[in-house]
Amino acid sequence: MDEKPCQLLDEARKPIPASPGYVRKEDNEYIRKGTCSLFLFTEPLGGWRRCDASERRTKQDWAEQVRILLEEDYPDCEKVILVMDNLNTHNISALYERFPPAHAFRLSQRLEIHHTPKHGSWLNIAEIELSALSTQCLNRRISSIEMMDRVVKSWATKRNYNQKSVDWQFDVTDARCKLKHLYPVIITN
Repeated sequence: MDEKPCQLLDEARKPIPASPGYVRKEDNEYIRKGTCSLFLFTEPLGGWRRCDASERRTKQDWAEQVRILLEEDYPDCEKVILVMDNLNTHNISALYERFPPAHAFRLSQRLEIHHTPKHGSWLNIAEIELSALSTQCLNRRISSIEMMDRVVKSWATKRNYNQKSVDWQFDVTDARCKLKHLYPVIITN
């Protein structure tokens, strides 16, 4: 799971559409329409992902996304392993702030959280999905949160349909070689 802040931008002037032999002409001036936050969940081996646009990035927003993950995306799973960064809004207490205690407890019992290490966001496969989302979908002006939500859901549906998965080939041995400067040298006597 990962999240990404996004600006909502509108056209200051209507673009001139492309015509045969000419590209679309777009003014570089834009109107800022606010921001939103994208929540992305992915199951890399299954080729599945879900992306939602939210107005904010609060604990309650995170808790609601986790509820959707557990009750709608994986309702029959006994335990869901969630790998995510160590952001202050990403913790079990958010469930108790958002839901009644019994409901929050049921959700928390089905969740096994693993945080990526500090300076280790490369371990978060959702970062790779967010990068794909940015280049394939967010490289244009999107003016409202409703439009953003439609766009990212459409992108996720298409990738899920095509069974796009992440071919993770970077293992611990590679990490110790390529990222040698991050690992301490232990001298034994």
